[in-house]
Amino acid sequence: MSARVFSLFLTCCALVTICQQSSADSQGYTVRQITFGPKHHFFGYIGHVGNIPWNASGRYILALRVGFQDRLPDANDPAEIVLLDTQDNYSAKKVDQTLAWNPQQGTMFYWNPQAPETQFFFNDRDPETGKLFTVLFDITSGKRVREYRFSDTPVANSGVAQKGGYFLAINYGRMARLRPVTGYVGAWDWTLGVNAPKDDGIFKINIKTGKKELLVSFARLRDEIRSSAPHVDNAALFINHTLWNRDDDRVYFYARGNFRSKLPKVDVPFTIDMDGTLQIHQHVGGHPEWEQGHRMIGDANGEQIIYDTDTKKIVGKLGQTDSFPDPGGDIALSPNGKQFVNGYGNKRPGENFYAILLREEGRLIRTNAFSRGSWVSGALRLDPAPCWNRTGTQIVVPAISDDAQQSRQMFVISLE
Repeated sequence: MSARVFSLFLTCCALVTICQQSSADSQGYTVRQITFGPKHHFFGYIGHVGNIPWNASGRYILALRVGFQDRLPDANDPAEIVLLDTQDNYSAKKVDQTLAWNPQQGTMFYWNPQAPETQFFFNDRDPETGKLFTVLFDITSGKRVREYRFSDTPVANSGVAQKGGYFLAINYGRMARLRPVTGYVGAWDWTLGVNAPKDDGIFKINIKTGKKELLVSFARLRDEIRSSAPHVDNAALFINHTLWNRDDDRVYFYARGNFRSKLPKVDVPFTIDMDGTLQIHQHVGGHPEWEQGHRMIGDANGEQIIYDTDTKKIVGKLGQTDSFPDPGGDIALSPNGKQFVNGYGNKRPGENFYAILLREEGRLIRTNAFSRGSWVSGALRLDPAPCWNRTGTQIVVPAISDDAQQSRQMFVISLE
């Protein structure tokens, strides 16, 4: 039996087995494993704010392929960038590699909204200097068409505007020190020893011109926080979750500090508009997602709520009180806004589940368990990280495969 035929055989077996398990508890979805070991495959981060694994036509799915999952990667650990061909049994073709990735966020893949069929972004680092940069790759030519390098402040992509034209960028070298789960170990960091630098924060990069703008600095964030949290002066600040809304006129993010010490934490949600208007908000927990306009979906008081960033009030909720066991889990709204998924997990045994809300029907689908293996906490944990396709009919999720290596692989949930 050829390797290709054997791979097809395994795929069919996995599909049949999981579908039989699924029908026992829920209806309305099927599951298919689309990658296989011995190497590990994953997309990366949650599929919110326009972060979609599929290209425009839906033919290709982006993925990373790596040889280990038992430690954080460093500058000597390249990850292969592969395209999974949905028209050829998800066969994988390597197109490039990167030295800037981690198990939780991957390499911050984003298809270019202005060329979503053929171009995508990913992060990389210079092997000689350790400085980070962002790559724009074209699959038609099979080449990097642009690299966004800044020698003084080597930042990399943390979120692409949903309509395109710009991407946000942060200092992942700083993140590696202060929040390793989202950083790139050993990356060059010009802010070492500075709690709230004036020349670091969130940058806005013009994709066409390559021009860099510091949208907000850590120094400004510290000054905004100080009146309500004076201990901010003793905290080395970092930024998580730079989330661009669907209209590209507002970004939601968290300014954080002291997450690795016994000192009081700093954890303050902000929005910043493209004109520089900065506002502090009430805490919307978990991994928030933009709905429409200036409204966000998040967690408050154990419910999946809708929060209006204009009025700074909770204005609604999704589902019923018991619809989502963990409203602070990994959440994603489909591109058309009609489907919503909440991924949540448990540690014993290590499993992830997905609650899928079809908003127009008011129908809730719950999936069976996806294995997390032993990767339930810390920087190597396997989070639910659901990612919608462009039509809201399929979701890519990660899970531990039932193979000899207990490898980290990709699965597709298809809604019927």
